[in-house]
Amino acid sequence: MSEPHDHDHDAGHKHGLHEHRHDAAAFVRVVADACEARGLRLTPLRLRVLEMIAASDKPVKAYDLLDRLKDERAGAAPPTVYRALDFLLENSFIHKLESINAYVSCHHPEEAHQVPFLICDVCAGAIEICDDGVAALLSAQAREHGFRPRAQTLEVHGVCASCAKR
Repeated sequence: MSEPHDHDHDAGHKHGLHEHRHDAAAFVRVVADACEARGLRLTPLRLRVLEMIAASDKPVKAYDLLDRLKDERAGAAPPTVYRALDFLLENSFIHKLESINAYVSCHHPEEAHQVPFLICDVCAGAIEICDDGVAALLSAQAREHGFRPRAQTLEVHGVCASCAKR
């Protein structure tokens, strides 16, 4: 798999755009190191779920993870998968794409952050937009309306450049 490409055209961008193709083994090592540094327990099941999400170049649905786990582990059940996903989400190692109910690895698992995603309705690819300005703008707009945001989920659906060329 190739490394993600940063497209930092604007100094306000912290990290740029990242398609969900990256070095899965390196990502898993970063998460394992973060768990060790934070005193978090990365159980074998949590690790396996993380590895499966990291290895996928597309967002992965929970039932697909469960189907793969059933092939590897006797007794794999929905609650075990959801507990592993909850741990990974709570610690900002993965993102959940609410509109398609699927999970992707986070390109910056060492830091908690909220990022918008561009989701292709043709190939189901996801592009993470790592721009602190987007989250700050949404928070500022909410405050102007007297709204106190607790979380942000911004998902933009459309057609990616690769699919548009076809």
